[in-house]
Amino acid sequence: MHTGFLQRNKSLIIYGVAMALLLFLLRWLELRLIIIDHAFEIYAGIIALLFTGLGIWLALKLAKPKTVVVEKEVIIERTTPFMMNDAALGELNISKRELEVLELMAQGLSNQEIAAQLFVSLSTIKTHSSRILEKLDVKRRTQAVEKAKRLNIIP
Repeated sequence: MHTGFLQRNKSLIIYGVAMALLLFLLRWLELRLIIIDHAFEIYAGIIALLFTGLGIWLALKLAKPKTVVVEKEVIIERTTPFMMNDAALGELNISKRELEVLELMAQGLSNQEIAAQLFVSLSTIKTHSSRILEKLDVKRRTQAVEKAKRLNIIP
């Protein structure tokens, strides 16, 4: 059955294959001529792409700040139990409630968390915090905690 089909359509198959080969040859010649005629533009485009890629890579390398993460945890074990310095506490005139707020600050709680734990309003905690900073003569909570620990006001 296939032989009869091939015999009947032999000329069509030959013409089809010849057309495909000629089309392939023309495309190949066209591509060759484009490359030859526009070789400079093609090479300049390739070089431009390489330099663009290199520029982007270099910009990312130079623009990204080098960050070094150093984690150092110092644990100091007390050989003696904590003794509150009542003299410093009296000298600074820190109230019991301010001392509570300062201890909660040292635990790393936010103003909102301190207010919730002590069952007072957020503005009250902000007032206590500002008074603590004023009495300890510091500007930040971390400085207040560090100074209070140094003065043995909090453990």
